[in-house]
Amino acid sequence: MSGRDARDRAPRVKNRAAAAVQITAEQLLREAQERQEPAVQAPKQRVQDLEELTEFQGRKRNEFEGRIRYSRDSIRAWIKYAQWESSQNEFERARSVFERALDVDPRSNELWLKYTDMELKARNINHARNLYDRAVTLLPRVDALWYKYVYLEELLLNIPGARQIFERWMQWEPNDQAWQSYIKLEERYNELDRASAIYERWIGVRPIPKNWVTWAKFEEDRGQPDKAREVFQTALEFFGDEEEQVEKAQQVFAAFARMETRLKEYERARVIYKFALARLPRSKSASLYAAYTKFEKQHGDRAGVELTVLGKRRIQYEEELAYDGTNYDAWFSLARLEEDAYRADKEDGEDVEPTRVREAYERAVANVPPALEKRYWRRYIYLWLQYAAFEEIETKDYGRARDVYKAAIKLVPHKTFTFAKLWLSYAYFEIRRLDVSAARKVLGAGIGMCPKPKLFSGYIELEMRLREFDRVRTLYEKFLTYDPSLSSGWIQWTQVESAVEDFERVRAIFELAVQQSLDMPEIVWKAYIDFEAGEGERERARLLYERLLERTSHVKVYISYALMEVSVLGGGEDEDGNEIEGEAGDPEMARAIFERGYKDLRAKGEKEDRALLLTAWKSFEEQHGTSEEQAHVEEMMPTTRKRWRKTEDGSGELEEYWDVIFPDDERDANPTSFKFFQAAQQWAAQRGEGEGEGGLSYDLPSDSDDDDDDEDGDAEETRAEPMDEDE
Repeated sequence: MSGRDARDRAPRVKNRAAAAVQITAEQLLREAQERQEPAVQAPKQRVQDLEELTEFQGRKRNEFEGRIRYSRDSIRAWIKYAQWESSQNEFERARSVFERALDVDPRSNELWLKYTDMELKARNINHARNLYDRAVTLLPRVDALWYKYVYLEELLLNIPGARQIFERWMQWEPNDQAWQSYIKLEERYNELDRASAIYERWIGVRPIPKNWVTWAKFEEDRGQPDKAREVFQTALEFFGDEEEQVEKAQQVFAAFARMETRLKEYERARVIYKFALARLPRSKSASLYAAYTKFEKQHGDRAGVELTVLGKRRIQYEEELAYDGTNYDAWFSLARLEEDAYRADKEDGEDVEPTRVREAYERAVANVPPALEKRYWRRYIYLWLQYAAFEEIETKDYGRARDVYKAAIKLVPHKTFTFAKLWLSYAYFEIRRLDVSAARKVLGAGIGMCPKPKLFSGYIELEMRLREFDRVRTLYEKFLTYDPSLSSGWIQWTQVESAVEDFERVRAIFELAVQQSLDMPEIVWKAYIDFEAGEGERERARLLYERLLERTSHVKVYISYALMEVSVLGGGEDEDGNEIEGEAGDPEMARAIFERGYKDLRAKGEKEDRALLLTAWKSFEEQHGTSEEQAHVEEMMPTTRKRWRKTEDGSGELEEYWDVIFPDDERDANPTSFKFFQAAQQWAAQRGEGEGEGGLSYDLPSDSDDDDDDEDGDAEETRAEPMDEDE
C-alpha cells in the first residue's frame, strides 16, 4: 500500500451523461458582464470660495510635480501638467511647465505642437509665431511644424510672411510635397510666374521624370504650350539619347506625345513616339508601345495601326520565347505574324524582302528538341514544313525550299525515329516541280533508311496516281515483305488488283495472306469472302467459310455463313446495260448451318454465343420460315433465372447472379422437373388469360382488414416470385 492520501486523488465522475440544461460560452460571458460591479467613481468636489480653489490648485500642482519627479522623461506627464495649468488660465505657469519640459527633451515634436496649440487657443499669436520660429530652427526636417507655421501666416493673410517661411523651408531641399505646397500657395493667389520659377528651382533639386511632366502640365494648363514644349525638350536633353537614359525618360516621352495629341499636333506626337521606340528594346517599352498603339488607332491610318499592332505582338512573342526557347507554339505564332506582315506589304505594292520571315524561321529551327524522343519532335518538324511551304508558295524560291527539306531530313535521327510526312512532303514538292525521278529517289531513300507503313502507303498512292501499276505491285511486295502481318496492307493490294480486274491475282494474294500470322485475320477472311460473294462465286465462298470454321467456330462466322446461303449473289448489268439476275439463295442450307452452329456452340458450352445465334436464327425464320419453323426456334429460345453461387474471394458467402437457361439443356439434365416447370408456366399463362376474360377472381373482399390485406399481399408476392425468377 502506498502512503498517498486518498483525498489527493481526482474525484470519480459518477454520471458522464450530458446535463439537462446546456450553457453556452456566450451565455457565460453575458452573465459575467451583467453581474459585474460598477466601477468606483471619485466623488465630485465643488469649490465654494477662493480659499478652496487655492487649496485645490495647490494639491493638484503637488500631484503633478510628484509625477514629474517620479518620471522626469515622461513627456505625456509634462503635457498634462501644462494643459491643466492652461485650463486654469494660468498661462505663465503653463509656459513655465512647457519650457521646463523643453529643457528635458527639446526635440519632441509632440511637445512643440501642444505648446503652440495652447498659445493659439489662447489667441496669443505672437507667442505662437515665436514658438514656430524656434521649432523650425531647431527641427527643420519636421514637416508638420513648417506646415502649421505656413498655415498660421496664410490664415492671418500674411502672404509675404508665408512666402518668406516657404523660402526658408526650401533652403533645406525638402520632399516633393513641400515644393507642391509652395506652388499651390502661389497658384491660389494667381502668382503663376512665381509658381513657374518655383518649378524651375524644384527641377534643379529633384530632376526626376515625374517632376518634369508636372511642370510641363502646369505650363500647358495656364495656356503656355510653347513653354511646355521647352520644358519637355529641356528634359529630353537632360536625360540624353542612350538606351538606359531613354528607358528612364519613358514617362517624359509619353507625356510629351500626349500633350501634342491634345494640341492636335499628331505628326509631332508620332515623331516623338517613333524617336523613343527606335532607341528602346522591345522588351523594355511595352507600356510605350501600348500608348503608341492606342494613338495610332485613334489618329493614324490603316498602315500605321497595323504596324503598331504588329510591333506589340512581336514584343509579346519575344517575351514568351525569351522565357522558353522550345515553345514551338510561340514560334509558329511569330512566324505567321511575320508572314502576314510580308503578304500585307506585297499587297500594298511595296518591294519587300522576306528577311524577317526567314530570320524568324531560322531562329525557330535552331531550337532543336533536347531529347531524342519523337513526342518532343512532333511540333518541331512542322516548323521545317511550314518554312519550306513559305519558300515555295510565297517567295517562289524553289531552290531554297529544296534546301530546307534537305536540311530537315539531315537533322532528323532516322535510326531512332522518322517522320513519313516529311519524306512525302519533299516528294510531292518534287512532283510539283515535274521531277518524278527525284520524288521516287526521295521516297526510295526514305524506305531504305527507315521503312514504315505510312511511308509505303504514301509511295503507293503516288504511283497509283501516276498509273504505274507494275511499280505499285513491286512496292506492295516490298511492303508486305517488310511486315507480312499487316492485314490492311494485304487488303489494299487486293483492292488495287480488283480495280484492274485481275481476279486470279486477287485470289492468289488472299491465299498468301490467310497463310500469314496476321494482326487482324478476321478482316482478311471477311474481305476474301466478300470478294467471292461479290463475284457470285457461292461455291468458293462456301469453301472459304468451311476453311474458316476449321480455324474458329465463332458465332459471327456461323451467322454470316447462313446469311450468305440465303442471300442473292451475282447479278448486276452487262455491257449493254441489261440487268442480270443473280443466283437466289437456299433457306434450307442456311437453316442447316444455323442448326450446325447451334450444336457446335452447345457442345462447347458457349451460352452467350448460343443466345446470339438463336436471336439471328429467329430473325431469319421470321423472314423466310413457316409458322412451324418459327415455333420450333421459339421453343429453343433461352430464359433467364436468378441463382446463387459462392463468391470468388473464398469467404463462403453467396452472391446473386442471373443465369441463361436453355430448354434443351434443362430437358436433358432434369427431364422431370423440366416437365413440371413447363406445366407451371402454362398454368400461369392460362390463369392470366382467365383473369383478363372475367373468370375466377382470387382477390379478397373489399371490407377485409388492413392486416389481412397485408398478409394476402405478402402471400401473393411469395407465389409470384418463382414465376418472376423464371422469366
